[in-house]
Amino acid sequence: MADDDRGDDRRPDPDALLALADKDRRGKLTVFLGAAPGVGKTYAMLSRARRLKADGFDVVVGLVETHGRGETAALLGGLELLPRRQVAHRGRMLEEFDLDAALARRPRIVIVDELAHTNPQDSRHPKRYQDIEELIAAGIDVWTALNIQHLESLADLVTQITGVTVRERVPDIVLKRADEVLLVDLAPSELIERLKEGKVYLPESASRAADRFFRLGNLTALRDLALRRTADRVDDQMVDYLRQNGIDGPWATSERLIVCVGPDALSEKVVRVASRLASALNAPWMVVSVEQADRDTGTAERLQTIEALFRLAEQLGAETRHVIGNDFVGEILKLARREHATQIVVGARRRSKLAHLFSRSLPEALARRAGGLGIHLVTADRGDARQGRLVLPVVLPLATVFSSVVTALGFVVATTFSGRLIGLFVDLPNISILFLLAVLGASVTGGYLAAFLAAIFSTLAYNFFFIDPVHTFTIAAPHEVFALFVFLAVAVVAGGFASRIREQAEVARIRATALQTLYDFSRKLAGTAKTEDAVWLAVSQLQASLKRRVTLLIAPDGELVLAAAWPPDTDLELTDLTAARWAFDKKEAAGHGTGTLPNSRFEFRPLLGPHGIVGVCGIEHAAERLDLNAERSLSAILDQTAIALDRARLAEETTEQAARLEGERYREALLSSISHDLRTPLSTITGAVTGLRELGDRMTAENRDDLLQSIEEESGRMSRFVANLLDMTRIEAGTLKPKRDWVDVADVVQSAVDRTRKYAPGRVIETGIAAGLPLIRGDTVLLSQVLFNLLDNAVKYGGDEPINVYARRDGKEVLISVTDLGRGIPADDLDRIFEKFYRRGKPDGRSPGTGLGLSIARGFVEAMGGGIHAESPAVKKRGTRIVMRFPASSEDKDSIR
Repeated sequence: MADDDRGDDRRPDPDALLALADKDRRGKLTVFLGAAPGVGKTYAMLSRARRLKADGFDVVVGLVETHGRGETAALLGGLELLPRRQVAHRGRMLEEFDLDAALARRPRIVIVDELAHTNPQDSRHPKRYQDIEELIAAGIDVWTALNIQHLESLADLVTQITGVTVRERVPDIVLKRADEVLLVDLAPSELIERLKEGKVYLPESASRAADRFFRLGNLTALRDLALRRTADRVDDQMVDYLRQNGIDGPWATSERLIVCVGPDALSEKVVRVASRLASALNAPWMVVSVEQADRDTGTAERLQTIEALFRLAEQLGAETRHVIGNDFVGEILKLARREHATQIVVGARRRSKLAHLFSRSLPEALARRAGGLGIHLVTADRGDARQGRLVLPVVLPLATVFSSVVTALGFVVATTFSGRLIGLFVDLPNISILFLLAVLGASVTGGYLAAFLAAIFSTLAYNFFFIDPVHTFTIAAPHEVFALFVFLAVAVVAGGFASRIREQAEVARIRATALQTLYDFSRKLAGTAKTEDAVWLAVSQLQASLKRRVTLLIAPDGELVLAAAWPPDTDLELTDLTAARWAFDKKEAAGHGTGTLPNSRFEFRPLLGPHGIVGVCGIEHAAERLDLNAERSLSAILDQTAIALDRARLAEETTEQAARLEGERYREALLSSISHDLRTPLSTITGAVTGLRELGDRMTAENRDDLLQSIEEESGRMSRFVANLLDMTRIEAGTLKPKRDWVDVADVVQSAVDRTRKYAPGRVIETGIAAGLPLIRGDTVLLSQVLFNLLDNAVKYGGDEPINVYARRDGKEVLISVTDLGRGIPADDLDRIFEKFYRRGKPDGRSPGTGLGLSIARGFVEAMGGGIHAESPAVKKRGTRIVMRFPASSEDKDSIR
C-alpha cells in the first residue's frame, strides 16, 4: 500500500506533458552555441550533418557562411545545397536563405547558419530566427549557429566588456525554447592563434578583429557567459525531464521577479539586468508599468517608450502588464503578493539632497513597506552624464506656456479692474478673496501652470493696487507682508487643487465617453445575428474611433477573404494579404510595426473568440501611434467583435443543424411511410398473384374477379403514393412550374368526383356548382390532383356521411370547398394539417396514408396563385371544410372561348 501511495504522489506534471506533446508536433531546433566567431560552430554542425547523411538521414544545407575558411567549405561536399535567393542591396547582389524553397523541399533536417542575421527589407520576416520559427512550425528540424554576444539580454554587457556594440540580436526566448543547445568551446589562446593563422577571418579583417574584439580578456569573459548560459539550459532540460516523468529531484527555485519600469532612460538597463537575474535564478519575471488613475499622462513619447520596453521584455521572455492606480507603491506590492513574487527589481537614480527632504524615492518607499520581499536596485552607469541632474518630466510646448500666461493675465486684469471698481463704492477690507477667484478661474480654464502664474500675478497686483502704499511694491505694515505670503500660499494650493480636479474631470470625461461608445457598440453588436452585419458595424466603429482605414477579413470556407472595409474603397495589396494570412494562421499580430512583413501598410491583429480565431482586423499605419486610450478602445472593440462573429457563426451552425435535423425527421418519416404504405399493397398484390398462379382453374370466377380487383385497387394505391412522393419532391426542389391556362372549374370538379367514386364506390359525394361560374388561370391537371387529394382525405376522415363539393363566386375570387361530416379537427391543428407527414389517426379503420396529400394540395394551390385553409367544425359542431380561393377572370366564359 505504501508503494502504491508513493506512486500516486509521483504523477507527471500535466503542464509539462502538454508542452512535450506540443513539441512532438513541431520540428526540433538545435543551436550550436559558441563564445565568439571561429570556435568551430559551423565546422561541428557540418561534420555532424555528414555523419547523419551517411546513415541515411535527409539532411540539406539551406545556408552556410564559410567566411572563406577552406576546411569548412570542404565539408559541404556530398551535402545537398538548396538554391539561394538573389536580392539586390545597395547596388550589389546578395545571396540570402530561400525560406519558400526549404518549405517546398521539406527535408527532415535543414541547416541554416547565422541565427542572428538580419534579412533584407523585402523579406517575409525581418530576422532569420523568425524564418527558422516558421520552418519549425512546419515540422522541419533546424540546425543553426549562434555566438553568445548576440543574445538580447547580454547586449549591453557585451558592449561594456568588449567596447563593441552588437547590432544583430536574438531574443533570449529563442534559445530558451531550443530543443538542444550544443556548446562548441575553444580556449581563448587557441582561438587567438587561429585568428593569427587566418582560419577565422581573411587577413585584411583579422588584424582589425585582433585589435578590437579578439583580446584575451574579452574572449575569457565571453566564454564564461557561454558556459553559464549552456549550464542554465541543461538545468532547464533536467527539470523538464523530472516533471514529465514525475521523478523527485533537485527542483528549480521558486523565485519570481516583479520589474518596475517607467519612461526614463534607466528602465532599459533595468529590463536587461532583470533578464540576466531571472536567467541566473531560473525564475519567471514580469515587467510592470504603473499609471495614475486620475490623470491622463499617456503622452505619445511616454507611450512609445513604455511600448518599446515591453517589446524588449517580451523578447527576453518576460510577461508585461499595465497597472492603474494613484498609490504606486501600494499597487506594486499588491501585484507582487498576488503573483507570489519574491523580489522586486527597480531602478535607483541619484537624487539631490533637496529632493530627499520633500519625498521618498520609489525604492525607499518600497523598502519601507515591502514586508519580506527582496528589493533589487539597478543604478545608472558611472559615466552617465544625467546622473544627479534635475530632469524635468515634461517639456511644455511654447503654445501651452503662452496660452497659460494669457489666461492668467486675463483673469488677474479682470479681477484687478473689478476690485478697483468695487473700491469706488464700498470699502472692502478682504479684497484678496477676489484674487482667489481669479486663481481658481485660471486653474479651471488653463490648468496648473495657468493657476500658478495667476497666483504670482495676483500677489503682485494685490500688492501694487491694494496694499499701502499703493502703486508701489513696497509694504508699509509688517502684518501685510505676512498676509501677502499667506495669500500666495493659499492661492497656489487652491489653484493646484482646482487644476487637479479639472484634470480628473477631463480624464473622467474621456473615459466615460470611451465607455459609453463601447456600451453603444456592444448593444448594437448584441442585436446582430448575421456575420455581415457584425463586420460592417465593427469596421465603421473602428474607423470612427481611430480615424484610420480599417479592414476586416474572415475565412468562412478556410480561405481568408475581405469581408468589410471602411472606407469601402480600401484595397489590400499582396503584402497586406500575406500579412493577414500569417496573422490568421499563427494567431499573432503581423504587418506594420511587427516582426512579420513590416513593409505592409496595415497592422493585422487576429480576432480570437471563445471557440478559436474568427478573423483578422487590419489597421492602417499612420504617422502618429495610437495613444493609450485608443489602444484600449481598439482591444475592447476587437474582443467584442470576435465574440459577435463567433456567436454569428454558432447561430449559422445551429440553423444548419436544425435544417439537418428537419431533413433527418423528413427522411425518417418518409422511410416509415414507405415501409408501411408500400408493404401493405405489395403484400396484397403478392398474395393475390400467388393465389391465382397456384389455384388456377380450380378458383371460381367470382373469387378470381375479387383477386384481380384487389390487384387493381392496390396497384392504384401504390401509383397514387408514388405520385405523391414525386409531387412533394418537385415542390421541395422548387421545380414545379404550373401552366397558366384557362380552367373551367365545373369540369375539373366533375372529373375529380368521378375519379374518387371509382376509388371509393358506395360513398355519397354531392356537388354544387354555381351558375355562370367564371374561369380561372391555372393548371387543369394540378387542380384535379388537388381536388382528388381533398376528396381522398374526406373519404378517410369523414366516416360514412356524405361528402359535399361546392364551387361559387365570392367577389373577385372563385371559391371551391370540400366538406365532410367527420369528427373535425381541433383548432390548434388547423394549420398543422398542411404540414408534411402530419396524420391524425385512422377513423375509417384504414391507414391514413403518408400524410402528404394536404401538403401537396397546398403546394399546388399556392403555385397556381391561390390560397387554401381549413375550417372546423363545418356543420352543426362537426366535420371539416377545406376551402380554396383563386382569382376569378374578369371576362365571361363564352368570350374567352
